[in-house]
Amino acid sequence: MSAIFGNFFMAVRGIGSNWLRTFLTMLGVLIGVASVIVLLAIGTGSSQSIEKSIQSLGSNTLTVFSGSRSGSSSGTQIRNSTLNIASVTALSSSVNDPDVKSVSPVVTTSLSATYDGTSYTTSVIGSTSSYLTAENYTVSAGRSISHSDVVNHAQVIDIGSSVASALFATGSDPLGKQVQLGSSDFTIVGLLASKGSSGLSNEDAVVIAPYTAVQDQLTGESQSFSELLVQGKSSSTLSLAESEVESTLASLNDTTVSSLPFTVIDSASLLTAATSSSKTFTALLGWMAAVSLLVGAIGVMNIMLVTVTERTREIGIRKAIGARKVIILTQFLIESMVISFLGGICGVFAGILVSRFKIDGVKPVLASYSIPLALGVAISVGIVAGFYPAYRAASLRPIDALRYE
Repeated sequence: MSAIFGNFFMAVRGIGSNWLRTFLTMLGVLIGVASVIVLLAIGTGSSQSIEKSIQSLGSNTLTVFSGSRSGSSSGTQIRNSTLNIASVTALSSSVNDPDVKSVSPVVTTSLSATYDGTSYTTSVIGSTSSYLTAENYTVSAGRSISHSDVVNHAQVIDIGSSVASALFATGSDPLGKQVQLGSSDFTIVGLLASKGSSGLSNEDAVVIAPYTAVQDQLTGESQSFSELLVQGKSSSTLSLAESEVESTLASLNDTTVSSLPFTVIDSASLLTAATSSSKTFTALLGWMAAVSLLVGAIGVMNIMLVTVTERTREIGIRKAIGARKVIILTQFLIESMVISFLGGICGVFAGILVSRFKIDGVKPVLASYSIPLALGVAISVGIVAGFYPAYRAASLRPIDALRYE
């Protein structure tokens, strides 16, 4: 035990004898460890942001778009390949589609919303009250559009927080105010709670109105919808709901599922694909950071080889007075490990500090495994990079070491 402590103190003394060189060597390990922590945090943060964005697009939802997946349709299919009220009624049947919770027709357009001379370009979504539930919107004040609003073609709207903050002064109450959309006036009946950005669009820059009023006043009357938003009863039965939707639409349009003139997108499959991609991205960032650690390891090995060369006579003297090979090996190995460990500790603190700030719009999230992983690799770097120089020092013959100039 005393020999180990002795070697440790000698290693520390050797490190301190040339502090600038030691600091620069530690800096290489520090950068490598900090890179591992920060890049993995960026990957984890990006992954969570993508998952949150996709989940905010809807809970257990299927989106049905017009358009054949194969890109071709027969003449009969073209005439009938519209999403209309008949489609909504058929998909809402609990007999044909027992795993479907709700079906929301969707009509969209982009317009400037104007109030008291202030304008804000927003996405106007015409739908029903079930759309808000399916898309995870909640009303923070007022009420949501209702079934009676749709039936009565009422010109009422629920507005997102971005629209409210752009058109109204802080502290004012938008409820009951009339906003001009296009050339028509709509009354605000509800304020939507903030959802944030989905990465694709600002989920708060929306105006939701009864689709009947949107068709009457903004897009022109039409018998078809741009899309249908179908909410399943649960995530576990969403695949069953998808099969039911495809079968119902195929029967309604007198075709087969394989030739269905519509595209059905499952939000769960989007989440799975995005999660897989983000994991690959995080792994790639981890490998990039590993290159930094490799460079640090080469730096440690290089400095230890220089140290052995500079202290050849000291090694010869120690061996001449009886120091065993294992003592010399342990001394230089400890010296290498101390340099890597100190660099690793500083790198951990640097990585945690940098991870507290947004990087290119991404809020890093510390991965629970990144700190022990980075520190463990740093110590391993010290062992691996220091072993050859330590072994070389321990293998010197005393007579050759004493003759070295």
